[in-house]
Amino acid sequence: MGAWQNYRLRLLRKRRLWRAFRRRRELTSVTDRTLAIRKHDILLFSTLRNERLRLPYFLRYYRDLGVRHFLIVDNGSDDGSREYLVEQKDVSLWSTTASYKRSRFGVDWLNWLQMRYGHRHWTLTVDPDEFFVYPFCDTRPLPALTDWLDTMAIRSFPAMLLDMYPKGPIDAQPYREGQNPLEIACWFDAGNYTFSKNHTFWNLWIQGGPRSRTMFADDPYAAPSLNKIPLVKWDRSYCYMSSTHMLLPRGLNAVFDEWGGERPSGCLLHAKFLSTLPAKVTEELERGQHYAGSREYRAYEEGLRDSPDLWCKWSEKYINWRQLEILGLMSKGNWA
Repeated sequence: MGAWQNYRLRLLRKRRLWRAFRRRRELTSVTDRTLAIRKHDILLFSTLRNERLRLPYFLRYYRDLGVRHFLIVDNGSDDGSREYLVEQKDVSLWSTTASYKRSRFGVDWLNWLQMRYGHRHWTLTVDPDEFFVYPFCDTRPLPALTDWLDTMAIRSFPAMLLDMYPKGPIDAQPYREGQNPLEIACWFDAGNYTFSKNHTFWNLWIQGGPRSRTMFADDPYAAPSLNKIPLVKWDRSYCYMSSTHMLLPRGLNAVFDEWGGERPSGCLLHAKFLSTLPAKVTEELERGQHYAGSREYRAYEEGLRDSPDLWCKWSEKYINWRQLEILGLMSKGNWA
């Protein structure tokens, strides 16, 4: 059974890579600066639509962390995102108006770009509202982490998605362009998370947090998954299967220790819950391009209408990565 399953997964990976290769025709190069990419550069890949307000801080945050080039797909923005990105000297930009849903929610587009440009690079795949934190990120840049991972022959690094939110209604304090979103959305749930293992793909499945307890309280198993593997030493034979939740080959998903020890891991601080969200929800419900009939965005619409305040008496205010390690939400493992 094991050999047969491995064979089926190899075929599935080949189909996904072929699908990504075909979807390349949906992408139009707007500005291609990939010739500037150097051998050891860390690359960031992202798909976005109408994120102009978030882009200045997003780019600054990851530049400061150690990212050297951004490869971004703009899916039909009309808010100035495309024009802003064209002006950035470390950004290569592709544009498409093709269906986000039919591209498997952007995964096909990014798989192609990673196949074409990410080979043998450490690649970070994140959304514009996700901010990667890892052990010692306040004193050690991202290349220090990737150098250590190379030394330990570790090819992938996990990060739990940690939903951040303000205290009070999310639209009470307007978000300003270039502002650190964590100045507003600085609270998170320290507990109420569930963990299970996907025995086919070997990845850990995590659910919980404020969306689960408020918007999916009646059906917590329908809540968004919080397990991600955003940092990978890419090879052109790899592919993401479902967002950054899991990859093939499946050995890349075996990133959590099940035998009593701890492997290093990080968090993605997810700053979605800002004053910009209600307009985003309306737009995405009209487009209908998200997973399961935009179930998540319908939950946002209903949840924010009924209970716009995600804060509760058990909420924790974010301080730094050490706090997250103490709470068991990430680990430095044997990286000292």
